[in-house]
Amino acid sequence: MGEHVIKLPDVGEGVAEAELVEWHVKIGDLVREDAVLAAVMTDKATVEIPSPVDGEILWLGAEIGDTVPVGSPIVRIKVAGDAPAEAEPAVALAKAKSDLEATVSEPPKPTPAPAKKVESEPVVKAPTPSGALKPAPRASNFGLPRPEGERPLASPAVRLRAKEAGIDLRQVPGTGPAGRVTHDDLDGFAARGSAVPAAGLQAKTEVEEIKVIGLRRRIAEKMALAKSRIPHITYVEEVDVTALEELRAKLNASKKPDRPKLTLLPFLMRALVKAVAEQPQLNAIYDDDAGIIHRHAGVHIGMAAQTPGGLMVPVVRHAEARDLWDCATEVNRLADAAKAGTATREELTGSTITITSLGAMGGVATTPVINYPEVAIVGVNKIMIRPMWDGTQFVPRKMMNLSSSFDHRVIDGWDAAVFVQRLKALLEAPAMIFVEG
Repeated sequence: MGEHVIKLPDVGEGVAEAELVEWHVKIGDLVREDAVLAAVMTDKATVEIPSPVDGEILWLGAEIGDTVPVGSPIVRIKVAGDAPAEAEPAVALAKAKSDLEATVSEPPKPTPAPAKKVESEPVVKAPTPSGALKPAPRASNFGLPRPEGERPLASPAVRLRAKEAGIDLRQVPGTGPAGRVTHDDLDGFAARGSAVPAAGLQAKTEVEEIKVIGLRRRIAEKMALAKSRIPHITYVEEVDVTALEELRAKLNASKKPDRPKLTLLPFLMRALVKAVAEQPQLNAIYDDDAGIIHRHAGVHIGMAAQTPGGLMVPVVRHAEARDLWDCATEVNRLADAAKAGTATREELTGSTITITSLGAMGGVATTPVINYPEVAIVGVNKIMIRPMWDGTQFVPRKMMNLSSSFDHRVIDGWDAAVFVQRLKALLEAPAMIFVEG
């Protein structure tokens, strides 16, 4: 019998480490060659680590959420015959590297760490002074108020303190012998704000600890980076989308069977293309370390999408070269790929400006966080019918707010307002979206 050591393979692209997001085996399991042992993640890319041999799992070298350097041992397997303890077969390394380059997906949901129960700590009781009430230690054995008319049991000192504090002893659950009300009972009653637990209900003291790993950790890190490095300015404007909604309904009613159903997003994308053509400084990436702004001629629109694993931003590339229907088709394709976990690295990177929408749950206004290192993001809020004054009377109109955030280091407030007002004008007169030049 021998022992085979599996190390974290070189995942390519200059990556020196990866995060372990899932174990597919445990100590004592028997595995076959090519069986998946673990999944690791780097920069929204996941790769499965296969076993190059048959054998029994003897040791696992990391826990879920750990960052593991390339070349570090992660699994030891007992194999039949003699096997090199440190050498990793070249074919396994090549396969793992190939898997990463060819298969980039949303990380699988890790198995949640078991909930840890945190119990109340024991409290050492000190003598109670006869002065003001003090906060009481937490207790779980408070009873229910005694029946109406029943005289509470309490010492004269307790009765005096209750009278001075304005507390009705009949409402204080007693924990002393025979239900006697003690000084601690008075303290606890006062600390709880005179709240009495109802019959059959109990206080819950458990605390569940959930380790932040995988995609959720990447999201947290990127949001923290964006908020710490970008001074946001958010501009909210209401848009009358009544005409746009009428046009959208007519186009959907007459569309060809092979075309997707149009939502608001393709119209906004086409309006965005026209608006940034007039203000190219918004279609940019700011390298704040080098002090360089990269203005892009191509409009690569990130579409923030909620997936089972968390927020992802697939990218519609070259929106300036796509018509309304093509934009709709690509949005649907990328959204499906993101939710299914099959989006590639190329489909999840390279955006130059982002749109975020919560659909029908979009709220009245939001403060979207810029997709670092971009300099602008446009947020779509829900459409609501509101009475609007047309000069002679109030009429019902379909209104929607745009909540847009900008990097105030490179986008002035005036330029942000001009950009949003241009979007507003295009969406309120949607025929202008299709006018060239």
